[in-house]
Amino acid sequence: MVGPERVAVIPGDDAAPEAVYASMRVLESMDLPIEFDVLPPGVELAELPETEREAMVNERCDAADSVLFGSTNGTTPGIQHLRWGHKTYANVRPVRWRPGFRSPMAHPEGLDYVIVRENLEDSYVGIMGDVEALRASGLIGPRARLAWDGEGRFAAKIITRAGTEKVARFSFELARTRAAASGRTPKLTVSAKTNMLPATDRYFSDIVEEVGADFPEVRLERFIVDDMAHRLVTRFDELDVLLLPNLYGDVLSDLGAGTLGGMGLAPSGCYGDDSAYFESAHGTAPDLVGRDLINPTATLLSAAMMLEYLGFGDAAARLDRAIGDVYARGRTLTVDQGGTATTHEFAIAVRDLLN
Repeated sequence: MVGPERVAVIPGDDAAPEAVYASMRVLESMDLPIEFDVLPPGVELAELPETEREAMVNERCDAADSVLFGSTNGTTPGIQHLRWGHKTYANVRPVRWRPGFRSPMAHPEGLDYVIVRENLEDSYVGIMGDVEALRASGLIGPRARLAWDGEGRFAAKIITRAGTEKVARFSFELARTRAAASGRTPKLTVSAKTNMLPATDRYFSDIVEEVGADFPEVRLERFIVDDMAHRLVTRFDELDVLLLPNLYGDVLSDLGAGTLGGMGLAPSGCYGDDSAYFESAHGTAPDLVGRDLINPTATLLSAAMMLEYLGFGDAAARLDRAIGDVYARGRTLTVDQGGTATTHEFAIAVRDLLN
């Protein structure tokens, strides 16, 4: 007999544990064959030496089938290991409006697309330093547009063919899957600063187009990223799956969350070939610590993505439906969504509507 799935739960820092603990109240009520390994919150982890803390979190993550992560301010470790150590190259951030979300848009009904953010490369590779050292290396050629001499800093932007091909195939497959569920024609949009950064951004988009030859049924669109920012506000209903390099994906997914009604509504999942972890896209909300006010919606929706990944599709749909029902009823919403409910009151309302 196959044993239960094992999920490491990392509460995180500041107010993030409050959202995680409220979400766990819902998940545990679902009576699923999952063993939850709940780690200490950041305030307790901080009592351990840094190397011991990091080793413990990484070991518990490695022993799990998936991870539900709160959010970190740097105290709680694990994210770098889960991302680069487990090579979770595709960061999936759904942008889907539901009745009751406090969107600033006049007509948010068409908000239903997914951002896939390449998760390992681009400006996040951590290669940085002094401009003078870069100049001395000979890597700054005569055509470089460096206006000033003297002190300065640089950060490298690196795009590889292997990394881009992986996230492109993932994105085309996702577009195909979403189309099968909705009955629409599959479509993938890729966006980067192709006009100004041909060596990296145009390279990224060109590779995506090459991979697209293996997915002839998926319609591919290409837009410059500043135009894409405009389209996320004015033409969001034309999007289905939007693929972006790391930095742009980080920025524009927050813009997408803003059109929904705030970061408290923004879930995410990070997927590799053999591993995946799930976390809300918002930060740790230090201003809300101890107030029972943080919105747990993003954590709960991330948990629904995790259940889908673990093979509990029906349970994921139940959880997603219950969250939508709470918003549609509008009686138990958190303060950021115009209500008066606490974090735990919202979670209890979701739990009570599970069916």
